[in-house]
Amino acid sequence: MWVLVNGQWVPEQEAKVSVFDRGFLYGDGLFETVRLYHGRPFRWAQHMHRLQRGLELLRLALPISLDALQTQAAELVQRNGLDEGVLRLTVSRGPGPRGYSTQGAGPATVVLSLHPSAQATAPARPIRLHTSGVRVWTADPLAQIKSANKLRHILARVEAEAAGADAALLLNEQGQVAEADSANVFWIEAGVVCTPPLEAGVLPGITRAVVLELCPRLDLTWREAVAWPQTLWSAEAVFLTSSVQGIVSVGALDGRPLSTSPVVDRLRQAYLTLVRRQTLVGQHHTGSEPETGLATELGPGISPAQ
Repeated sequence: MWVLVNGQWVPEQEAKVSVFDRGFLYGDGLFETVRLYHGRPFRWAQHMHRLQRGLELLRLALPISLDALQTQAAELVQRNGLDEGVLRLTVSRGPGPRGYSTQGAGPATVVLSLHPSAQATAPARPIRLHTSGVRVWTADPLAQIKSANKLRHILARVEAEAAGADAALLLNEQGQVAEADSANVFWIEAGVVCTPPLEAGVLPGITRAVVLELCPRLDLTWREAVAWPQTLWSAEAVFLTSSVQGIVSVGALDGRPLSTSPVVDRLRQAYLTLVRRQTLVGQHHTGSEPETGLATELGPGISPAQ
C-alpha cells in the first residue's frame, strides 16, 4: 500500500515521521477513521466536521485546506485500488522541542493511510463485552474528539481481552454507561432505541448519528437516556455502532447472555441500504442524504449530536 506523509507518496513499509514528532512523544494530535465502501468514503463531510472541531480544541493548524485533503484522499484510494476498507487520517502537531509547551512546534504532520477490511454485507458475530474498571469523565473535552492519545481505551481493551471478551464497556465516574472502547452503545427498551447522551462522556460517533437519523424513517422512537450495566442486562437488545464495523449486536456482557431483537437487524439493513445509496458511483442523492463521495465539497450534513 502507498501512504501519504505530508503530501509525499511513500510505500507504507518506508513511511517515517520524526522521532521528535509530538504525536509520537505525547499523543498530541487527532485522527479520523473513515469507512470505504465501493471505493468511496461514507460520511466524509461529517468526519471532517468532527476533525475541524478537534483542531479548534487543540489549537492545531492544518497545513493544507480540507479541500486539498479531500483531493489527496481520493488520489490515495485510486492509487491503491482499494474498494473496501478504512481510510485513516492522522494529524499531529509535528516536531518540536522537548516538553509540553507547544511553542516552536510544527508544522503539523499529516498522514493518510488505507487499511483493507471485509465487506459489511453479512452480520458479524455478536460482540462479548466486559465492563472495564477504566472510567471516562463527563467533563473531559477530549471525549468529544478523536484524540491521538487513546491510552484509556487501550487499557480497557487489554482488560477486556484478558477477561475473555472482545471489547470493553466503559462507564463514567458516576458509574453510568458511556461507550465501548471503540464504539458507541445502544440498547432497546420497551421498543425504544436508546443511547447515552453525549454529556455522559461519549464520543459523538458518525455511525451513532446515522442510526438516530434512520430511526424515524423506520418508524422507530429513539431517545438519549442514562443507563447502568444492569440496564443493559435487562434490555431487549444491545448493539454497538462504529464507522469500521457499522452496527454489531452484543451477545453477552460480563459473561451474561443478552437478549436479541429484530429491530437491530432492521437498523442494520437500513444502514447498509443507505451506505449503498450514498457510495455507489452515479447514484442520485437527495438533500436529506448528502453526497459523501470524495469529489464533493464538504457540506453541513447530519450533526453528530442530535
